[in-house]
Amino acid sequence: MSGRRKMTRRQMLARGALGAVGVAATAKAVGAAEKLAELEPAHDPHTASTVGVVTDASVDPMKFLEEFDFGRVSTLPGGQTLRTFELHAVDREIEIAPGVYFPAWTYNGQVPGPTLRATEGDLVRVNFHNRSPHPHTIHFHGIHPANMDGVFEVVEPGETFVYEFVARPFGLHLYHCHTVPIRKHISKGLYGTFIIDPKDGRPPAREMVMVMNGFDTNFDGENEVYAANTVAFAYQKNPIVIRKGELQRIYLVNALEFDPINSLHLHGELFHVYRTGTSLQPSDYTDTIMMCQGERHILEFTFDEPGRFMFHAHQSEFTELGWMGVFNVVDALA
Repeated sequence: MSGRRKMTRRQMLARGALGAVGVAATAKAVGAAEKLAELEPAHDPHTASTVGVVTDASVDPMKFLEEFDFGRVSTLPGGQTLRTFELHAVDREIEIAPGVYFPAWTYNGQVPGPTLRATEGDLVRVNFHNRSPHPHTIHFHGIHPANMDGVFEVVEPGETFVYEFVARPFGLHLYHCHTVPIRKHISKGLYGTFIIDPKDGRPPAREMVMVMNGFDTNFDGENEVYAANTVAFAYQKNPIVIRKGELQRIYLVNALEFDPINSLHLHGELFHVYRTGTSLQPSDYTDTIMMCQGERHILEFTFDEPGRFMFHAHQSEFTELGWMGVFNVVDALA
């Protein structure tokens, strides 16, 4: 035997084994191998990160965590609340790691798309404008009429479609393009979070949205970069500061394409799981949640000890390629 070990995808990236192929194949998007080769040290996922700063990601990961679009609000004659949202499809190159660019298809120029938020019983109206050169739709998870499903009502380039339905049931949902080939439209970035609040709300908490996603930078049907909210290692390089004893609520959505399962593991604490958010009673109390594409759950937890605690995918390869972050638990916020 030669004694040689088969290298993992991450090890190949770290050693530049894919770099020459990527550079020869096309432009900046497939240069991910060379850029991710700067991970230090390659063998230690606890300290791995990228070198440099992302400046053109389409979203600021820290801001996106707590940014909600409640739409334009008006009241209909019968007293029902109308929420009007504007979404447009547009092609845009985005930076997913320092110097690593990806030719994305986006809603409103960002990946993930805006987090839309309504209350159960509201009338939701979404004005969708297709400003890209490709046909697109918006498929909302939840309950709605057949002609609002975003499957057969394909919106051609330059056209507009109005989605209108009553927001139900309360819970955590998502929206995404359903134009074939679906895996291409999703992997290119056409997805976002759709929250429907219960009429009486939920207990007060610090609320955050995390959309687990990944990017196939060399177009081989496998992801080379993983993240929550698009930017690799975003919350490892800039830990999320939370207050000890404060209830935390994460709206966790899995929009990952190509890999069948994604996950989140929390260090140092356990969380209550509200499956799909459609019940006010938790279904599980655990520290690891496994999710297929399209699954979404609300996680609630409180840290009783200060310090730095990791959260990450429990697929180690995903962790080492970007899906890793840190909560910095403090006694009080400045």
